[in-house]
Amino acid sequence: MAALAWLLIPLFAVVGAAIWGSWASRNKTIGDVAELAGYARFRDAMERAHPTLAESTLAESAPHEREPAAAATAVTSSSSG
Repeated sequence: MAALAWLLIPLFAVVGAAIWGSWASRNKTIGDVAELAGYARFRDAMERAHPTLAESTLAESAPHEREPAAAATAVTSSSSG
């Protein structure tokens, strides 16, 4: 009876190795596809959240057009004072 108990140890090891082997070789592409789709949605959201290059160029050029007028006002007020 003790010999049978010692034979159960390798049997459990083989069954455990078979379970682990089947788990390790499972199809992992399903999770990757979902992650890549989520990343694509993230990129789309980030592109919509930020202005395009043309919009940011227009926004940056508008304050520069007002700077000479502000500088001229500062020169006239300092020369009169």
